[in-house]
Amino acid sequence: MAWTSLLTCSLIVLLSVKSAFSYYVLVDAHGEECFFEKLTSGTKLLLTYEVIEGGFLDIDVKISGPDVKEIYRGDRESSGKTTFSAHMDGRYTICFSNRMSTMTPKMVMFEIDAGDSPKLDMAVDKAGDNVTVHHNKLEELVAELSASLNNIKHEQEFMEVRERIHRSINENTNSRVVMWSCFEAFILLAMAFGQVYYLKRFFEVRRVV
Repeated sequence: MAWTSLLTCSLIVLLSVKSAFSYYVLVDAHGEECFFEKLTSGTKLLLTYEVIEGGFLDIDVKISGPDVKEIYRGDRESSGKTTFSAHMDGRYTICFSNRMSTMTPKMVMFEIDAGDSPKLDMAVDKAGDNVTVHHNKLEELVAELSASLNNIKHEQEFMEVRERIHRSINENTNSRVVMWSCFEAFILLAMAFGQVYYLKRFFEVRRVV
């Protein structure tokens, strides 16, 4: 019986996990790229982003609501995560701006995960019509587990991106160190041969005199 309950809960959690995809966008210098998400009031939205290529790996982020009210702003950020609840129905705007850069485009990876709309039950009592939020303990637990699994999935994807970025930086640094070492070795050999040639010529001149 316990195994059946556990299996049922596991299936519910797996079915409730939403498929969130990672998106890549190239923001040109002095450019801005905006995306739109239609939400109903009370819906939670999670935005996760990271600059994976270009310049100093920084970007400006701004989220605004249907009433053009600014909800979130981040200046020159390399990565970040923000969550907010929609305060009204309508289209919400998420913009990545690279206007601070003069000539370097930026590659940004981001995910937008919109939650389910809040469930409302209409109840009528003697005092009149009251709108009450539908609470179900099992649904709340499943929603929490689903959100936790989505967060773990997001973190794994961004850790993979960070690992690729750091590996690329290490490889570039290693190649530069090797090239600089070869250059130093060439300079040392050139100086050694130059000194030997100069001393040999100096003593040859002394001997002739």
